[in-house]
Amino acid sequence: MSTARDLFVIAMDSGREPPVGQGDLSLALAGAELIDLLGHGHVTVDGDRVVPGVGSVLRDRLLGEASDGIVRTTPYEETEHWLWRRGEGLSAAYQSTLEAEGQLARKRGGRLTLGARRLEPVDTAARRDAVDRWQRRDPVLVALASAVGIGRGDDSNGSGDGDPGTDRDGDGSAVVEPGLEDEATTAVVAAVHDAIMELEAVRQRRTIENAAFANLWRGP
Repeated sequence: MSTARDLFVIAMDSGREPPVGQGDLSLALAGAELIDLLGHGHVTVDGDRVVPGVGSVLRDRLLGEASDGIVRTTPYEETEHWLWRRGEGLSAAYQSTLEAEGQLARKRGGRLTLGARRLEPVDTAARRDAVDRWQRRDPVLVALASAVGIGRGDDSNGSGDGDPGTDRDGDGSAVVEPGLEDEATTAVVAAVHDAIMELEAVRQRRTIENAAFANLWRGP
């Protein structure tokens, strides 16, 4: 499977409470797609820009859609902007695709996963490959999972190795740990972390604004 598919399976398999937020996961999935497009030669990353290329044939439909959506006119698109644009509703797209393919099935009980539906990964070869990649501590998968809060110092899926993904420096920007393959991949992972931090800041601001509005209506 693609890195995005593997990440989606790990996110649903992680047992994390509360479950991974759809917005966070969508941004990380977009980053996973971009890293796979790098690997297939469909794009390069030049500074903070996603530069189109001509790569190999893609067999994954969603990854093909991601490639088709690359901006091909100069000055090209900023990496973080691409994550926000491609990431809109992306976790729902992967959920519906994997469910249609028989990779996800309704869950009889237990915690809610994405949205109001109870779904869990089916024990397929694709799921086993994703879990094996996670247990081998694949640096890309670990770093992207870390961005959505999976594997941060816990023992999710038997890893027990903590989080080699990213940390934050003094100004709060992402600092990617060693282990990723190249600078382009590292830049994408850092952009994913920064985008998720920005999303969290928006959530917190809305919470504060809503609380202030509620207090205004309640009066003294």
